[in-house]
Amino acid sequence: MRARNARISLRYPMNPASTPLPASDCATAGDRAASTGRCSSRRGYIDWLRGFAILIMIETHVLDAWTRNADRNSVIFGYAKVLGGFAAPLFLFLAGMAVVFATRAQLNRTGDPALASRAVQRRGRQIFGLAFLFRFQAWILNPLASPGQMLKVDILNIMGPAIVMTAMLCGIARERRARLVVFGVAAALMTCATPLVRATPLLAVLPDAVEAYLRPVPGYNSFNLFPWAGFVFAGSLVGVVLDRPRDRAAAIALHAWFAIGGLACAVASYYAWYLPSPYAATDFWTSSPTFFFMRTAILVAAVGVTYFPQSAPPLTALGRTRPMQRFGRSSLFVYWIHVELAYGVLSRRVYHRLPIDDAAVAFVLFSALMFGVVVVKDRLKDKWKRRGQRQVQTGDLVIAS
Repeated sequence: MRARNARISLRYPMNPASTPLPASDCATAGDRAASTGRCSSRRGYIDWLRGFAILIMIETHVLDAWTRNADRNSVIFGYAKVLGGFAAPLFLFLAGMAVVFATRAQLNRTGDPALASRAVQRRGRQIFGLAFLFRFQAWILNPLASPGQMLKVDILNIMGPAIVMTAMLCGIARERRARLVVFGVAAALMTCATPLVRATPLLAVLPDAVEAYLRPVPGYNSFNLFPWAGFVFAGSLVGVVLDRPRDRAAAIALHAWFAIGGLACAVASYYAWYLPSPYAATDFWTSSPTFFFMRTAILVAAVGVTYFPQSAPPLTALGRTRPMQRFGRSSLFVYWIHVELAYGVLSRRVYHRLPIDDAAVAFVLFSALMFGVVVVKDRLKDKWKRRGQRQVQTGDLVIAS
């Protein structure tokens, strides 16, 4: 296995709806099933799901940036905002799955669990560094921005540390059952502790830029470790379930359980909100554990539902040419460039000025533009690879002669 196939690629997630993140693209090689120590075909349905996350990320940012104030209370804008709210959890969730797959890929290559864990931790630290690079870029391109905005906590700031923590747990809990327990407990703790973390006065002594990593601080964050890192742990839990050899019948049964069980748990979580709460204060849309579990259950169901159409033989034959899968493999790239185009100086003339219908059309055109840029990027990348291969082959001939 080539080393490049054993790494998490920055294209998994990052929000995406986050400023995102993108992203990310935080994982790629990981989407390979590990059986008999060898990489099998890439899980195309996960790429497809990541591509869908990109679309709702773009929808969220375009409508938020360009819709006029008079239409921001409309029903269409409200539903679009709810849908867009799943982009960031989905990217984080897929990033957690990718950590498990990538750790397995590294283990297959090196045979050393500790080394495999450290390799994935290194990618998490890189993503954390990219978060500051992204903010620095935004500050450079926006003459009205203040230097303090570079300390804002966004999706990449959360994704990077969460990947590091998940990879560390992979290194500690090396057996499948142990990982199921560890990731399940970690996800539950992150969300159940959220109301307590947000209410405690003990964190007030921290600098705002540090406190913002733990709970909301006006002007400093869009995301916090509590509860957002919980989506990464939850995704890792699902990744552990998927990370074992299965025949097609067993895979179909598993994903059917994902779809049915996920929807059932989502409904149960919603109604659990109406039960007496053990917390003194909590809000359903922000800090409530029931909302976290509801969204997580929907993401699990999405994995199950997406599997069936994307795994049908007529569709899998198309392989890497499928547009949504192609989009998904370039999520970090799209995230990186689209945020500035949606919110930056180039779009100031339409900022909060378009009717909702025009903003919807703009979203479609903007998405087509982003896909076109991905196609150009992929072609240039393939051309560069072919050029490198020709140079290597030429060098081999010279040596052989």
